[in-house]
Amino acid sequence: MSWSDLRRKTALVTGASSGLGRHFAGVLAGQGAHVVLAARNEAALARECATLSDSGGSASWVAMDVTDPASVEQAFAGAGRRIDIVVNNAGISVAAAATEITEAGFDAVVDTNLKGVFSVAQAAGRRMREDGQGGAIVNIASILGLRVAGHVAAYAASKAAVIQLTKALALEWARHDIRVNALCPGYFETELNRDFFASEAGKALIRRIPQRRLGRLEELDAPLLLLCSNAGSFITGASLAVDGGHLVSSL
Repeated sequence: MSWSDLRRKTALVTGASSGLGRHFAGVLAGQGAHVVLAARNEAALARECATLSDSGGSASWVAMDVTDPASVEQAFAGAGRRIDIVVNNAGISVAAAATEITEAGFDAVVDTNLKGVFSVAQAAGRRMREDGQGGAIVNIASILGLRVAGHVAAYAASKAAVIQLTKALALEWARHDIRVNALCPGYFETELNRDFFASEAGKALIRRIPQRRLGRLEELDAPLLLLCSNAGSFITGASLAVDGGHLVSSL
């Protein structure tokens, strides 16, 4: 499928200094979009921009702390471009039993994964509504927003809230031609979780995935592009799971 309409677009990706965010930025740049990489780690952002530029992509970066609404506003103002697409990817997790997680740990997860997603979407939505040209917002949720696992209560709750937030924003903003959808990855290996999946506990988890393997990052490419491009022009308020059948596995 051709995603040719992305050549005329600017996409902002949060959490773009590593992991899924870095991958998503590369996917969009590869389809001709100008990508604005946003995160707190400025040195990593500069490196990733240079890498994208060296491979023929168009990229710039802005410092952004999604937990700070003032930082979010400054980043949008500093981007220097109209933002057509937002990939709301920044997120964290704290692995702890529900009886042991601290208030600070719980707040950190919710502030990043939920409040941060809202702050970025709100800043983007205001601008998209005011300029009258619409846009696409993709909130990166998780299959753990639809089902649960042990020792990630704060993460699962935050991602479930992101899915409901996505629906609420899609309803409010549809009349302004702003589409808001959630992409819900299953288990994909990145540098952040590679050691876990090499462990016995990680291998046991992989055996519970119906396809008996982890997802490959490139298997998120077409779902992301569908939600970002005109190919998905009548899709809003949806939650798209990419998980090798994990959600439909038997209890």
